[in-house]
Amino acid sequence: MRALENADKFQPGSSLDAWLFTMTRRVWLNEKRAERIRGAGAIGGADLSDLPAPDLDTETNILARQVLSQVMALPEAQRSTVLLVYVEGYKYSEAAEILDIPIGTIMSRLASARKKLQSATQESETRSNG
Repeated sequence: MRALENADKFQPGSSLDAWLFTMTRRVWLNEKRAERIRGAGAIGGADLSDLPAPDLDTETNILARQVLSQVMALPEAQRSTVLLVYVEGYKYSEAAEILDIPIGTIMSRLASARKKLQSATQESETRSNG
């Protein structure tokens, strides 16, 4: 509805996906802020029970669950950047446009997220081997 109401603000030749995603993200952030103010609690994470893919082996599905739960544990800014670039496949410049931040911030967030994910993976391996 909001996209239709603001259709005159869309710039022809620009990415429709990015424009819609930016609008959706802003609505979501506003809702999150409002919930925090009202004290309504947090939105739950992804339902991992729907993750298994029947055509993949069990070990691959377990690894996918572990990776997804580690990604979902990242701070919101890093998580949204990781999801846009690595899951949705947006280029750094497109993700920067969607999130309305400089491309250097995208690169910084991804580097920080990779370090956190690597550290979490190493800790997990240490616990399982020790």
